[in-house]
Amino acid sequence: MKSQWCRPVAMDLGVYQLRHFSISFLSSLLGTENASVRLDNSSSGASVVAIDNKIEQAMDLVKSHLMYAVREEVEVLKEQIKELIEKNSQLEQENNLLKTLASPEQLAQFQAQLQTGSPPATTQPQGSTQPPAQPASQGSGPTA
Repeated sequence: MKSQWCRPVAMDLGVYQLRHFSISFLSSLLGTENASVRLDNSSSGASVVAIDNKIEQAMDLVKSHLMYAVREEVEVLKEQIKELIEKNSQLEQENNLLKTLASPEQLAQFQAQLQTGSPPATTQPQGSTQPPAQPASQGSGPTA
């Protein structure tokens, strides 16, 4: 008989602790003081519904803030992707132009440097450069 009496008290204590935790949690989420969210200590269904409603409101608020932040981040990333695609296209065009204007010897030297992993050597002085080879004479270069 004594064990039956302890169970409701323990359950009431558990419900009270859960309410106190829920009120504290909701207050911290909503930025309100405990007094404005305080519930009575009775175990009526109305207070449980009120807690459920507050939890649902807090979860909706968190969800809306997260969705807003995600949308903003997606827009920023879309813009970055757009800029990177444009930059990549520009660099590809520049690369094709440089390949077209480079002599076969320069291309061979560059390929050798890529294979050995050595840094590029300094180029010849401006006055002693050879005229660029005609693109039509190159068999492997892209045509403009």
